[in-house]
Amino acid sequence: MLNFEYYNPTRISFGEGKVASLDKLIPQSAKVLILLGGGSAKRTGTLDEVKQALGQRTFLEFNGIEPNPTYETLMQAVEVVKQEKIDFLLAVGGGSVIDGTKFVAAAALYDGEPWDILLTGAKHVHAAVPFGTVLTLPATGSEMNSGSVITRKSIHAKLPFMHPTVYPQFSVLDPTKTYSLPERQVANGIVDAFVHITEQYLTYPVHAAVQDRYAEGLLQTLIELGPQIISDTENYEVRSNFMWVATQALNGLIGSGVPHDWATHMIGHELTALHDIDHARTLAIVLPSLLQVKKDKKHAKLLQFAERVWHITNGSEEQRIEEAIEKTRAFFESLGVGTRFGDYDLDASHIPALVAQLEAHGMVALGEHQDIDLNTAQQILEGAL
Repeated sequence: MLNFEYYNPTRISFGEGKVASLDKLIPQSAKVLILLGGGSAKRTGTLDEVKQALGQRTFLEFNGIEPNPTYETLMQAVEVVKQEKIDFLLAVGGGSVIDGTKFVAAAALYDGEPWDILLTGAKHVHAAVPFGTVLTLPATGSEMNSGSVITRKSIHAKLPFMHPTVYPQFSVLDPTKTYSLPERQVANGIVDAFVHITEQYLTYPVHAAVQDRYAEGLLQTLIELGPQIISDTENYEVRSNFMWVATQALNGLIGSGVPHDWATHMIGHELTALHDIDHARTLAIVLPSLLQVKKDKKHAKLLQFAERVWHITNGSEEQRIEEAIEKTRAFFESLGVGTRFGDYDLDASHIPALVAQLEAHGMVALGEHQDIDLNTAQQILEGAL
């Protein structure tokens, strides 16, 4: 196992009716900005619950954070924070709203050009406005980590940042808030969580037995519950487990003491930036092809994945690995998530621009071995045709 430090200050308030706990979680004197997405929180009544829990606190709303939160929109929220002297933020929504809130929290107290937060990986961030979240869409794990990904539409750039000041102080997780989600969003959430886990698991062995078994259990839970998560929309136990798996997939625990990949995400970001494909669907396009291209370097962990997650024990090592990769692709497709360029009306002619974007954003040495260069990235993209 590799050396590591693990720290996670986010309080989780989990269960039906827990939105009411906001009254105890947010300071009574706080002036709150509620950040929202496209209106679902209002339609489903979640926003009314939030307002009731806030009681006599002064609060404002900021609506319209996109599924891939944009710098342009978020800077409008930053101006509201500054002008209205907001001292607490509350994200009500999924990972995009939470990611956007993290950027607003950091940018509102940033001395320089806020885009530099993304360009420098938050190198010069020293403080952030405190915030909490009410999660309505399990997927990204942003409710319990310090990472965020922001898109700047004007230059077709999608970049991540991480900083310890943007851990949520708390996150409210009520599984009933997922009941009204569209099937597409639920499927995306399953894929997103699945790939988050594999990015920390499918690398190379470092004898981290606890992390491996934990990751494998989370993957098996998604595979076993996947069809029910989609079809049994108001099964509290199923949605509870889905919500908690998505959080555990990226709260830092399974990634402690092990190598990480994240190449699937970095390549996928360019597909979103250029073609506005849902984040999770870009991951479904890239991951099976990446595993195929890098199967020699990932040989040992892919064999483990085949046996422990997919229960594949027959055939040669090469055959077991191939079957595990194909089962992964088939699992995504069983959820209605396409895994090929053609599923999104793309073809080989779109690959050069994607590779050029990777180069422009410095994504020239990706993966756990930093050996996915531009040529390898092109091979991965070609494998997804």
